[in-house]
Amino acid sequence: MSGARLASHVWVAAYLRRLQLAAIPAYVTAKGDATAGAVLVKLALLDGTARAYLRRYDFERDARVWDVLVDGPEPDVDAAITRQRGFDGDLWVIEVEDARGRHLLDEDGLA
Repeated sequence: MSGARLASHVWVAAYLRRLQLAAIPAYVTAKGDATAGAVLVKLALLDGTARAYLRRYDFERDARVWDVLVDGPEPDVDAAITRQRGFDGDLWVIEVEDARGRHLLDEDGLA
């Protein structure tokens, strides 16, 4: 079901709170536009690898979904994030650190 979008800063605050409640460390590493900035989530697996997720609209499902933008060695993921920020200065970047790979993006309310 599509509907009104939350302002980016509200979504980011809610996401960080949900991660905090699950005892998953997370940090805002780049602040984007407070109202309409896109959000990128970097999941650092604490083994030298990472994955970056970017939300997009899936027309077939009429829903927003999280796609893997890049997955691999953490320096490569960081470089891809830097490039993405170069394209979109309004982009928020949240870094999540979890060796078990938890990011909570698949939970209700976070799509």
